Amino acid sequence: MSATRDRPSPGTAPDHWATIGEAGMSAGLWLLWFVHRTLGRWGFRVLMAPAVVWFVALRPVARHASIEYLTRVGVLSPASGTLARWSAAIRHFQSFAETVLDKALVWGGRLDVRDAPAIVDPRFGADAAAGRGGVMLVAHHGNLEVLRAFGRRLPALRLNVLVHSANSVRFMRVLERLDPKATLDLLQVTQLDAAMASLLADRVARGEWVVIAADRIPVTGGERTVEAPFLGRPAAFPIGPWVLARSVGGPVYWLSCTRHAGTYRFECRRFAERIELPRASRAAAIGGYVARYADLLEAQCRDTPYQWYNFYPFWRASGDHS
Repeated sequence: MSATRDRPSPGTAPDHWATIGEAGMSAGLWLLWFVHRTLGRWGFRVLMAPAVVWFVALRPVARHASIEYLTRVGVLSPASGTLARWSAAIRHFQSFAETVLDKALVWGGRLDVRDAPAIVDPRFGADAAAGRGGVMLVAHHGNLEVLRAFGRRLPALRLNVLVHSANSVRFMRVLERLDPKATLDLLQVTQLDAAMASLLADRVARGEWVVIAADRIPVTGGERTVEAPFLGRPAAFPIGPWVLARSVGGPVYWLSCTRHAGTYRFECRRFAERIELPRASRAAAIGGYVARYADLLEAQCRDTPYQWYNFYPFWRASGDHS
């Protein structure tokens, strides 16, 4: 598993998530693919172990961020020794390596998730059947590529997945080679401006769905965030997803896709009938939505702690250096 160091946007802090490559894209992903095809899952795990250890050793920012998160979520205690901390960080990155592999396997037709358990709010099925569009909130937790594959259970369901182009372009190219249709629903964006909001509003009006992660601060420096309690400390969350959801209209659902005992579990629940941001109480309304989102994400992290993949100083982004 290799790391990429994409060029940050002007004004982006050196420890911002956009400057820290998380996945071994391109050649690294092809290596995972080849090892799995040749040796299977267990062979992949054996060969990946030293690569993960090497990665953890050479990426101190990512390693410290992993240890900080695992301590806050309760996997580690504040008194844990060096060996326990490194072991937990290694396990965290091993989980990420398997997630990256599964991203490729599901689009290459080698990971079948059609029969994986799914807990779906009946209102979502009714909305989809009626051709109603809306917004799907996700996080960098679990496996979003498998989440997209679940969407193919409903052939009429059209997903528009917003991704950050600088960190995703190599991976997208690999997916295109595995499945030419894999990236048809990906939209590369670095910021959510009026033009993008108008484009997405048109698509939602046609019955399509916008999928957006709301757990990372904006790529460009100076954009607005709001703090909410998350795993015991205030953390900065972006405002953009909520403004976008208000602009495009439609119902809003929370989606997750997590790995359990060798398979994936999909969950879809109604988050809001629609996002309302009254002019007189706009800040308070956004703060309420963000707090609810942070609560859902925290519950997911506590349930499957090794499947949240934000390997950068998440809390320090809001000035918390404790």
